[in-house]
Amino acid sequence: MAERILMNEFKALTQEPWVNIELKNDDIFNWTVGLIVLNPESLFYGGYFKAAMKFPSNYPYSPPEFRFLRPLYHPNIYKDGKLCISILHTPGEDEMSGELASERWSPAQRVESVLISILSLLDDAEVSSPANVDAGVLLRNNPEQYKEIVRKCVEESKADIPEGFEMPTHESTMKAAAAKQVKDDDSDFWAESDVDDDDMFGGSGSDQEELDSDVFDQGDSSGDDE
Repeated sequence: MAERILMNEFKALTQEPWVNIELKNDDIFNWTVGLIVLNPESLFYGGYFKAAMKFPSNYPYSPPEFRFLRPLYHPNIYKDGKLCISILHTPGEDEMSGELASERWSPAQRVESVLISILSLLDDAEVSSPANVDAGVLLRNNPEQYKEIVRKCVEESKADIPEGFEMPTHESTMKAAAAKQVKDDDSDFWAESDVDDDDMFGGSGSDQEELDSDVFDQGDSSGDDE
């Protein structure tokens, strides 16, 4: 079951512009992920953040493992690339951390929700319990210096862009979405339209025959009256 679910999720995510996924050694349980920030207002915009995801054999009952393969300076990312994020923690409440079960992994979660949570975390760091204490302190005390370090990380991450891969931008993504919407609207119009050739040219053949018959009948009756 895990293999079938992961294959469906893999196929769906390959259609998304904000992520690039490859299977490591054609193993559906081991993914190489490239996360792409498409929000131009984000500090991480333009980066290609390469990571490894490993799924347990009992997925989705247990969460996947996630680790950035290139160091990324962030309060909630350990120096080895692993994350401190609730959605990747095992199911159930944790009295020690105070995390609610609704914040942690559950079988209802999917890869997409994990990746979106990670992208959201990049610009919405939790500094109260940082995985990287230095990054957390710097973000609080000297945000401009923190931004400079992050910009450097973004530039370095571009070295991981696969050869031949065209990086999407906010503009290209918006244009593609607009074109798809127009195509979908056209398809919906023709699918919903019940106008056929007969309707366009005055009705069905049988209707036209009845109309002709009525005309002739009326003509005959008028002759009899005379």
